Amino acid sequence: MTSTADVHPVVDPPRPPRGRSATWAALRPLVVRLHFYAGILIAPFLLVAAATGLLYAASFQIENVVYRHELTAPVSQVTVPLSEQVAAARRALPEGKVAAVRPAAEPGLTTRVLFDVPGLPESTRMAVFVDPGTGQVRGALESYGGSGALPVRAWISDLHRRLHLGEPGRIYSELAASWLWVVALGGLALWLTRRRRDGRRLRGLFTPDRAATGSRRTLSWHGSVGLWALLGLLFLSVTGLTWSKYAGDNIAGLRTAFGWETPTIDTDLGAHAGHSGHAGHAASGGQAGDTPDVGIDQITRAAASWRLSGPLEVVLPGEPGDAYVVKEIRKTVPTRLDQLAFDPATGRFVGELRFADYPLAAKLTEWGIDAHMGLLFGLANQIVLAAIAAGLITLIVLGYRMWWRRRPTRGFGRPHPRGGVRGLHWGLLVPLALLTAVAGYYLPLMGISLAVFLVIDVLLGLRARRAG
Repeated sequence: MTSTADVHPVVDPPRPPRGRSATWAALRPLVVRLHFYAGILIAPFLLVAAATGLLYAASFQIENVVYRHELTAPVSQVTVPLSEQVAAARRALPEGKVAAVRPAAEPGLTTRVLFDVPGLPESTRMAVFVDPGTGQVRGALESYGGSGALPVRAWISDLHRRLHLGEPGRIYSELAASWLWVVALGGLALWLTRRRRDGRRLRGLFTPDRAATGSRRTLSWHGSVGLWALLGLLFLSVTGLTWSKYAGDNIAGLRTAFGWETPTIDTDLGAHAGHSGHAGHAASGGQAGDTPDVGIDQITRAAASWRLSGPLEVVLPGEPGDAYVVKEIRKTVPTRLDQLAFDPATGRFVGELRFADYPLAAKLTEWGIDAHMGLLFGLANQIVLAAIAAGLITLIVLGYRMWWRRRPTRGFGRPHPRGGVRGLHWGLLVPLALLTAVAGYYLPLMGISLAVFLVIDVLLGLRARRAG
């Protein structure tokens, strides 16, 4: 008789994966190598962007502390007419031309009079701060862009965008934004498929495995933190590309082609019926010249009657024949960005542009940019941005730690055996190649760096073959 111990069970040979499992089995080596090279070579750019972004998230509070004297004023029961505040600012900066005025939005704040001054950098104006209760000037500072960033916040912003290197510096931030979404989605795919292989529950995806040790513990933290930060990283990547040099131009071209541009209000009085120009003198608060002007006080009263609410910016006519434009500049939720145009000669309403009439794509662009800048939800927005930046820094540090612990004696490491792309079915390979070509066209820095990765991989493969 034969003992049961001598009986060997018949085990079927393992079957090759089919369907989606087979597709992912062929695609996974490619994703691993791409995630690996991006993690090694692009991570330094991402690290700089995250560190400077973390600093920018705190720049609003830094600005309020540094420029407290200019931004605030004693609360007063009386308010000097806006035209007198503008006149005081003109006396303080006679070489400038008044471009716009931002009246004090609430008691305790100053009025900001913006001047065009020769010699200032692009998108920069000189802001003179006036106490609305006394009409006294409390200081003058450079103001950058539509957000009105003062020198310290503008310095941090330029550090984040281009490292104070001018236009060449924008390449670093565009390269980081171009690859951030690829790294994030690739990491997501690898983390989810690892969960299936390890049999982890859904809850285990969001929390690190505390029982793991060594590299597995580091990987567990890397995957969990990445999953929490995923949506934020994708958002920062997409919105960051709108400011980029090359990809930004391509995105602008797409918006123009599909009619998704942000509309602008018409300030040419010649285009409005019923306007008749005539010579006269400029009223107090208006631009000096031959064009009659009812003055900024009457214009702001007219805007209030049309239910515009603060904070406001009054843009003065730049040339004869131009209208006053009164803008709502509240970028926090609820967003108020309506604009009205008024004839400077009569104070008559001549046109409007309501934010509700923006195309949906233009609204989404506006909200996305404001959220990226930490404006849309105020302090909560800035805290979330800081958390995402800190999460990205953590991911990069953990990623380098994993690579360092598993590094070979030379080379970049062993991300995965080469040749996995040959296992892809042509029905998947062709769309993947087309998608890569399109992404490389619209994100040229990503396309160029991807070609560099390919060259590096080929050279390393040739060296390994010769060594073998």
